Amino acid sequence: MPTIKDVAQKAGVTVTTVSRVLNNRGYISEATRQKVYQAMEELHYQPNEIARSLHRRKSNIIGVIIPTVAHPFFGELTNFIEFYAYQQGYKIMVCNSHLNRDKEKEYIDMLKRNQVDGIIMGSHTLDVEEYHNLRYPIVTFDRKIGDFPYIASNNYQGGTLATNLLISKGCKKIAHICGNLTLDLLANQRSEAFQEITNQHGIESVTVQTNMDVFDDDQYESILNQLFSEHGDIDGVFATSDIIAAYALKVCRLFKKEVPHDIKIVGYDDVKLASIFVPQLTTIRQPLEDMAALAVEVIVKQINGENTSLENVFPVKLMERQTT
Repeated sequence: MPTIKDVAQKAGVTVTTVSRVLNNRGYISEATRQKVYQAMEELHYQPNEIARSLHRRKSNIIGVIIPTVAHPFFGELTNFIEFYAYQQGYKIMVCNSHLNRDKEKEYIDMLKRNQVDGIIMGSHTLDVEEYHNLRYPIVTFDRKIGDFPYIASNNYQGGTLATNLLISKGCKKIAHICGNLTLDLLANQRSEAFQEITNQHGIESVTVQTNMDVFDDDQYESILNQLFSEHGDIDGVFATSDIIAAYALKVCRLFKKEVPHDIKIVGYDDVKLASIFVPQLTTIRQPLEDMAALAVEVIVKQINGENTSLENVFPVKLMERQTT
């Protein structure tokens, strides 16, 4: 494996000059720079990124911790974060926590060892003090952790839009399928809005929570099967994600319920799949790209020692399609 000394010898320069080229420090003529690059290419030399980051005290890597990249919402979020981080000269290191405390702790330790410059948290299972003890720039996504800056959409507004739409369409008994409400998430505000509005209008309602593993797709169908078996007169469903709404469509077919004639369904997020389901899914759109762009902007500002806004909340939008 070639070393920096081999590169210096082939380029006809000193090791110090090669180091300055690699770390972009001090004046180097363009001709010398090109000689070093050519020598590196011919020797297939790969610089040691960890050593370089220690030297520069900056890795230009941002850690991203999410429950699972397999979920369409977090897959799209990660895609946008990577795009905007790259525009700012950063790479990302993605960690799937699966909401497992031990796994998240191991990933955080790994991110520290790799000298990441900051962390975007789309998942959290540890105590607040443990995040503060990291002494890293941190931005949280759709959750409040201590006094770290956070990015979110207006979840209460989303729950209000979804519930009011179902009521305006004539629904008399509405089911709400949501994540586990014991988890301290801003998304719980969707459920709060649902309950308050159905109570205000005197609409019969049923709220069903998933278990603690809120991103386990296998449980959705069984939950919905049980729901329709016990409440055959449900004529409206507000699902807290588009994926749960998609399972509701599937179970409606099993129970011979025609959508939207017999039952109306509203999802949440507006992932790309929502508009290609049959029928196309009515949903609440979170401005995911704008939220991801701001998450990157806020973490980079923290890295650079700049002031940032603590609360960053985006409005949501009702996307009415064929399921209502």
